[in-house]
Amino acid sequence: MSDTASTRATRNTPDRRPLVSAPDLLSSLAPLLADWVPRQRWFAGKGRLITGFTLLSATELLPCTGDGTAPGLLQLLVRAQQSAPPSRTPSGGDCYQLLLGVHPAPPPQLAPAVIGRPGGGPLRGRTVYDALLDSRLCGLLLERLRVPGRLGALRFCREPDADIPSGLPGRPIAVEQSNSSIVYGDSFILKVFRRIEPGINPDLELPRALADAKCARVPAPAAWFESAAADEDGEPTTLGVLQPFLPGSADGWKLALNALAVRADFTGSARALGHATAEVHTALAQTLPTTELRRPQLEVIAAQMNERLAATARAVPVLQPYRARLRTAFDALAAVGHDGRSWAAQRIHGDLHLGQTLRSADEGRWSLIDFEGEPARPLTERRRPQPAVRDVAAMLRSFDYAARSGPAGGDPWSLEWARRTRDAYCLGYAEAGGLDPRSAPELMRAYETDKAVYEVLYEARHRPDWLAVPMAAIRRLAAGGERAVGLDGTGPSRSAGPDGRG
Repeated sequence: MSDTASTRATRNTPDRRPLVSAPDLLSSLAPLLADWVPRQRWFAGKGRLITGFTLLSATELLPCTGDGTAPGLLQLLVRAQQSAPPSRTPSGGDCYQLLLGVHPAPPPQLAPAVIGRPGGGPLRGRTVYDALLDSRLCGLLLERLRVPGRLGALRFCREPDADIPSGLPGRPIAVEQSNSSIVYGDSFILKVFRRIEPGINPDLELPRALADAKCARVPAPAAWFESAAADEDGEPTTLGVLQPFLPGSADGWKLALNALAVRADFTGSARALGHATAEVHTALAQTLPTTELRRPQLEVIAAQMNERLAATARAVPVLQPYRARLRTAFDALAAVGHDGRSWAAQRIHGDLHLGQTLRSADEGRWSLIDFEGEPARPLTERRRPQPAVRDVAAMLRSFDYAARSGPAGGDPWSLEWARRTRDAYCLGYAEAGGLDPRSAPELMRAYETDKAVYEVLYEARHRPDWLAVPMAAIRRLAAGGERAVGLDGTGPSRSAGPDGRG
């Protein structure tokens, strides 16, 4: 798709040439982006050369070619073309959202945000930088969200009863993650999605459904922005979500580590967190469609798990010796269907761990956040109904990982702490949801094994010094039996990024 064809419908002022339809816009930015994009935490194609970009849409949120000293703001959706594209991107590469500030001479404090100066094209002579590091441009995004409507290729939406004050100062969250987030005052947080797939993001869809169900365990979206569907029957594509910020809350990962540091009991908190998880699952099952997984569906799930295991073993050879024993967990899952049993499936969190939970400082009330699911998995898969036990297994692994990562370093006391904490979480879940998740050992083992395989690949790619942590879980899971479902406290496991850094 050419630059011109992809942006012809974008709104611009009538008295100047439309920047976004200038045929040399992308070609002038491409050399800068080819150097900058691969260095970003949210770039999913690490290890493969970028061979070019395709411009899918562009919108000027603020004029970028004026003669004044005010910054411009440009929103782009670009497809990164890479060597040897994976099968999951048959269209030629991943799509990314870029929010670019444009300024003739940005102030010194924006130096870390600078991407470069185009050598030609409509932005020649101006500095292009990451707009989400500019508090002024972050403020403009909030103002756009306050007023519903369309601007070029974008549509800004707001819940009718949302009270969004004007002029709240914006500050980026300075942690590495798969998206970018901005906190406005102490009132709201805006998550800007970076790697974009067509369709509604679960981090908008599920919290809105929970708000409809009057479930107060999840902050309800106040506003969002999206790009329109390609056809009348299609869904819009979610680009960013504004939700209430919970000041003073502490995430579960830090709370667990603090408890381990002073050798404090955590069972009361874990039991309350189990209650919260079950309440969310119950509300999702009541609000969104559910289904039954029978033999054909369970066989497909087991086959997909085996495929991920095989692919990871090829990419991370240290996993290869355990492959045959790990497969037995997936074979046991398929056998559930062979025996004529079925399992309920519903919408779930999809990437639940301690870092995705917050406990209020005043009431000690737990909330669940970040319903995007595992960003590395396709959006269609993340939106598919799944057994609720998948979330539970992931949380149990996060407790195990805290025990190994805390100051105690996985000594007998910390492993006993993990055992008691896991039991308390399952008890709380059963009390609020009516089903003890440990009553499904085949599903627990399969989903814990699948998660551990995912973690091995994640650590090998992003933090090889941490590879030993999921490999300890792999050895335990390969042993089978009770040890495999992590109920005896013999070893750690980890949801990738339980500290909130993805």
